[in-house]
Amino acid sequence: MSNAPADHGDRRTVTVVVAVQAAISLGYFAAMAHVVLHLRADLGLAAGLIGLVLALRNLVQHTLSLPVGVLVDVLGPVRMGILACLLRAAGFALLGTVSTLPWLIISVVLLGTGGALFHPAAQSLLAGLAERRRARGYAAYTITLQAAAVLGPLLGLALLNVGFWLVALTAAALWGAAAFLFSLVRHVPRVPVVRGVASRVRTVLQDRVFIWFAAVSAPAMLLTDQSSVVVPLGGADATAVAVFSCVLAMVSAAVQPWCAVPGRADSPHVLRAGLLLAAGGHLLLATGAGGGVTGLVLVAVLHGLADGLLQPAVFQTIARLAPPTRFGAYLGVQTFLSGLCAFVGGSAVGWLFDRGPAGATTALVILALTGCVGATCVRPLSTRALDAREVMRPVTTDAGSSPRSRSIGRQPSSVDTEAGTCPSPAAAHRDGVNGSARS
Repeated sequence: MSNAPADHGDRRTVTVVVAVQAAISLGYFAAMAHVVLHLRADLGLAAGLIGLVLALRNLVQHTLSLPVGVLVDVLGPVRMGILACLLRAAGFALLGTVSTLPWLIISVVLLGTGGALFHPAAQSLLAGLAERRRARGYAAYTITLQAAAVLGPLLGLALLNVGFWLVALTAAALWGAAAFLFSLVRHVPRVPVVRGVASRVRTVLQDRVFIWFAAVSAPAMLLTDQSSVVVPLGGADATAVAVFSCVLAMVSAAVQPWCAVPGRADSPHVLRAGLLLAAGGHLLLATGAGGGVTGLVLVAVLHGLADGLLQPAVFQTIARLAPPTRFGAYLGVQTFLSGLCAFVGGSAVGWLFDRGPAGATTALVILALTGCVGATCVRPLSTRALDAREVMRPVTTDAGSSPRSRSIGRQPSSVDTEAGTCPSPAAAHRDGVNGSARS
């Protein structure tokens, strides 16, 4: 049987998801690259309160990822993606037009909720692709994000001459356009019969290999997110922040072709290297290297390398460990743990920066040590753990068409039977079937 129709569907899915990524990332980075300066200079918030507000977005986004990841598996990524884009559009519109703390909290809650829906929706579409297409598709997805991360801060800097309200409304418009783009997806994974959110999460929590990986990779989000917070809190102006963000994004994008080789990004050495590079970036900031242009660029390079390695390392490892019909649930658990780490760590960093130079140095050293500890705990993945994904792969279908399947000649695993599906040795699948993103 020819693979042409399925491959054509894969290409269309990648094209739409990359287009969505371009729109939402341009809007996100245009606003978020300058939000700290807006909250501090325009609204007069203290560093500790800024850290708490930004950490609240992370907390909402990544706490909701636990149930939302399962809902994406059940309800489908397209509908959830459209809803995510509309919620974030509303959040950015509020962020640029309100000035009181209660409304700011509402705006970041909307942003967090939209993010909780978006990432598992977009990544679930990629997770359903053939391994070769998945690796290259995710690389294109990440390169697009980083290209937007270069252009976004510059766009935000230009619009900032009028006011942050225009930056935020532009971001809202781009997220609204992404909602339309999501509706163009035609090939979606078949949804299995499920017993409920709690049972699916419970099954993930019983996977000890995955839980260890989720715990070890949890600091990755804290380390990458805080780089864009500690630089402006350390005294960098809007131009320096834009330069830092652009260099970081360009370096991260340059790493993606290397990570696009199937089987490379999910090596434990990649995750370990990413954590150590992020630790090195924070340690350089702690020594005061970020005070000059050369030092700031060097810090951006280290964080760019870290970001470029950590994003595909986490995504591809989850795609290897998770059975295809449970990718959203697995991603939700890992993102939940990462969000808790980012919330606690982000709140502590803001509090320490309010304590003066000594507190800021302490915060940066703690971030560096966190990365080093995480790197020492990384373990190789066992062959047995990786076999779970190979048992059965989902079928993708066009809207209104009947599903087609092919056999892979393997027996069902306990994970599949617990999910309520009992594939035979001739289980249906399509050959070669999968991000702090920072956004």
